[in-house]
Amino acid sequence: MESNGKFEPVTTDVTTHWEDIFCERCSAMSSSIIREILKFTQMPDVISFAGGLPAPELFPVREFEEACVHVLRTAGQQALQYSPTEGFMPLKEALAERMQKYHVPCEPQNILLTNGSQQALDLIGRIFIGKGDTIITGKPTYLGALQAFKVYEPRIIGIPVDNEGMQVEALEDVLKKEKPKFIYVLPNFHNPKGVTLTFQRRVNLVKTAATYGIPIIEDDPYGELRFEGEDITPIITLHKENVLYLSTFSKILAPGIRLGWVVAPQKIIKKLVQAKQATDLHTSTFIQMITHDIVKRGILKAHAKEIRKVYGERRHIMTDSMEEHFPKEVKWTKPEGGLFMWVEMPQEVDAWDLLDEATKEKVAFVPGSVFFPDETGRNTMRLNFSNARPDLIREGIKRLGRVLTRKLTS
Repeated sequence: MESNGKFEPVTTDVTTHWEDIFCERCSAMSSSIIREILKFTQMPDVISFAGGLPAPELFPVREFEEACVHVLRTAGQQALQYSPTEGFMPLKEALAERMQKYHVPCEPQNILLTNGSQQALDLIGRIFIGKGDTIITGKPTYLGALQAFKVYEPRIIGIPVDNEGMQVEALEDVLKKEKPKFIYVLPNFHNPKGVTLTFQRRVNLVKTAATYGIPIIEDDPYGELRFEGEDITPIITLHKENVLYLSTFSKILAPGIRLGWVVAPQKIIKKLVQAKQATDLHTSTFIQMITHDIVKRGILKAHAKEIRKVYGERRHIMTDSMEEHFPKEVKWTKPEGGLFMWVEMPQEVDAWDLLDEATKEKVAFVPGSVFFPDETGRNTMRLNFSNARPDLIREGIKRLGRVLTRKLTS
């Protein structure tokens, strides 16, 4: 109502009960436990191995500033305008050329640029998953994928992941009984286990999936972060018509730009584009053009080389510190790249109880059960080695070692 030229809020005796208005699908939504843990790690005296965070001191801030100025001065009107949903063509051309290094078979028209690969996961769920449909993931697997897919209310079957990646031999028995919409796999430096799917398992995965007519979603955010060993053929190279390939600039450039991409057959790209149009019309024109400028000037290649060196050193420091401070009953993976290490403790140790004790020592990690579709794996945890400086890695592992020792001797 208006009174003396001012508007006053409307008051009634009726209260809107928003929880009664939410759709049924909202019940499948949940907050990321990692995001909740990260709130705690914002405290200045906490050493965090919890988030999958790149090292911020390595971000190419000056190069981004230069790219911003250049793009605005030379193509400002275009950069600040709407653009095609499919993405900025020069950047797609550069990506297609760049991926030839790994023999990924694609043309620019097979690429869709997205707001991080997380949006790509949501779009894939949107076009493929109906309520009650079956999908297959690793056990464990990327928490963000579980969050994206669960919104569409599928039934998730987990295939165990060991030190050679997903146990592809276990797929056959599942596919004889089930008709899943797709198989989701992280072949390189798996999140959370840090392991890499062997070449033979990749071949077997492609053959098995093709035999039963099941597509593969290949999520590869860490492939360029290899610090030892040889690159292994991407799954999409083995069967491009049956594989959707995802990657991102988040781990090799900066996560704040929220820029990822999908490589897929043209008929899939068309449907993903339609889903994206309903979501956000297109990814930021400005961000795409800035990123293209950085790629074009060779900055991305040089930056990736630098972070591989630093992350390799930090991985080495973490493993050495664990050898020194962790009880002998505790085992862990030794990744050849990526950001993560996986720790397995004796069955009687519950990582959630351990986290309570660890927070008192001002050190944080992610309990492994959140990465399992069935929430098993309570004796496991994920550690991130990319974000903390060497001195903090040593001190954090020392603190965590104290907690583990007390837990196993109490």
